Amino acid sequence: MTLADELNKIAELHTQGRLTEDEFRLAKERLLNANEPQLRDPVASAVNTFRRSRADRWFGGVCGGIAHSTGMEAWVWRLLFAALFILAGAGLLLYLLLWIFVPSE
Repeated sequence: MTLADELNKIAELHTQGRLTEDEFRLAKERLLNANEPQLRDPVASAVNTFRRSRADRWFGGVCGGIAHSTGMEAWVWRLLFAALFILAGAGLLLYLLLWIFVPSE
């Protein structure tokens, strides 16, 4: 079945009332964007959109960027990195790696 045939079929279903407006729009988007990779995993989507913050930053913006991605406050992340630094020294290493490899907004 070609793309045009599939679009005609969902258009018919929509005009017959078997598909709501939202269902028709979603089905049409899926058909038209079938060749593009779909990110269904929210974790993968969050990782791919993670950026260092330019507005909420003290040093590199890593904690502000993580806060924006997770919805938590930036001070919580700063406290976590400080605790990791004091306890094992891993906080500083992790922060520096994120500062180097994560792009800025």
